[in-house]
Amino acid sequence: MKALLGFKVFDGSVEDIDLSTNRIINTINPHSYCMTKKDEEFKQVLKNSDILLPDGIGIVWASKMLHKQSIKKIAGFDIFLFLMKHLNATGGSCFFLGASQATLALIKAKTAREFPNVTVNTYSPPYKKIFSKEDNNLMIKNVNAHTPNVLFVGMTAPKQEKWAYEHKVVLKADIICSIGAVFDFYAGTVKRPSAFWINLGLEWLPRFLKEPKRLAERNLVSTPKFVFEVIRHKIKG
Repeated sequence: MKALLGFKVFDGSVEDIDLSTNRIINTINPHSYCMTKKDEEFKQVLKNSDILLPDGIGIVWASKMLHKQSIKKIAGFDIFLFLMKHLNATGGSCFFLGASQATLALIKAKTAREFPNVTVNTYSPPYKKIFSKEDNNLMIKNVNAHTPNVLFVGMTAPKQEKWAYEHKVVLKADIICSIGAVFDFYAGTVKRPSAFWINLGLEWLPRFLKEPKRLAERNLVSTPKFVFEVIRHKIKG
């Protein structure tokens, strides 16, 4: 773990993650970092992650800028594939919590082809800003009925991270991993940028060009703020 801008960020490769001891796995990128500046609850949730992955070229750059240390970017899709391969090799189980029934059906069909040894179950929660007590109980009940080795939560940040942290004590899952957009990427309902853009560290660019309105705050507001914050920390020493 590497202390970076007040957060303990994982500084190894995805293969270095000890799956026997970690319960909550989250990711951090420049946008989520900026969100923590206005959301103290989200900040504490990320700080209390058992593993906080550097999901974003901006986090990699900040580590090099502030500590002269190179760390590897580990996107949500990377940890997802790593966990699924592990479950496939061990005959484990996972649960997808989030997204629509249609998206979950696509995920279930695809995992059956690509990871045939993994037992997969799903639940689509209601699409609303704030869940009721009944909503939460029903989600917990569905997860716990299957006691998965890995629970994937996909409800967009910071909602997914907060929900997982709030209910981690009662959830019967070995690992809880919030991966948001990965549900749509894997299902194919949203196309992930090609390896060309990913390898250049510009995965964000094609996504922004396709959805400029939705991603404007992330790329045009949060990114400059994050760069300024890193430079400020660098000057302060």
